[in-house]
Amino acid sequence: MDGDFRTSFVREPGGLKHHPALVLNADYRPLSYYPLSLWPWQEAVKAAWLDRVDIVAEYDQVVRSPTTEIRIPSVVVLKEYVKPQKRVAFTRFNLFLRDEFSCQYCGAKGDLTFDHVVPRARGGVTSWENVVAACSRCNLKKGSKSLRQVGMALRKPPRQPGAEQLRNMGRKFPPNYLHDSWVDFLYWDAELDA
Repeated sequence: MDGDFRTSFVREPGGLKHHPALVLNADYRPLSYYPLSLWPWQEAVKAAWLDRVDIVAEYDQVVRSPTTEIRIPSVVVLKEYVKPQKRVAFTRFNLFLRDEFSCQYCGAKGDLTFDHVVPRARGGVTSWENVVAACSRCNLKKGSKSLRQVGMALRKPPRQPGAEQLRNMGRKFPPNYLHDSWVDFLYWDAELDA
C-alpha cells in the first residue's frame, strides 16, 4: 500500500489543519524565529496530553474524543528548557538569512544564488568568509574574476554569524501568517513607541 495507510481511514476535519501552535522554549522565547517554531495542532494536543508542555493560549475551536474535549492550543511552552545551538550550520538558507535575502553586490531581493568572492578557480574556498548571496545577474557579471577586475564591491564583508545573531536576523522576516495570540511572544522585547 502506498504512503501512510492511515490517511485513507482517518478523516481530518478540514478547518483544523490550519491551527498551528507556536512553540516556546521554557524561557518563553520561540525555539526559532525563521522558520518560526510551529507544530501542527495534533502535535500540540499530544504534547499537552503527555504533560510535556503548558498551554498558554488557545483557539476557539475544540477537538473531541468520546470522553474528552480540548480547545486547540495556539501557544505552548516546553516544560524542559532546550539549549539553543551555539554553532551555526553552513547552509544555503542560513547564508541567505545572514545576507538578509539580498544580493551583496547590488541589493536585489529576488532570484538569489550564491557566489564565491574569491573564485574557486583562483583558490577560493567555500566558507562563511568567502561566500555571499548574489542575484543571477551579478553572479554572471562577476564570473570567475576578482571584484577589482569587474569593478564590483561588496555591501558588507562576509563573516560567520553567531547563533544569536542569526536568530535575531530571523526576527526581521516574520512569516506570512501570524495569529493574534502569537504576537506578544514573538516581539515582547521590541522597543515600544513613545
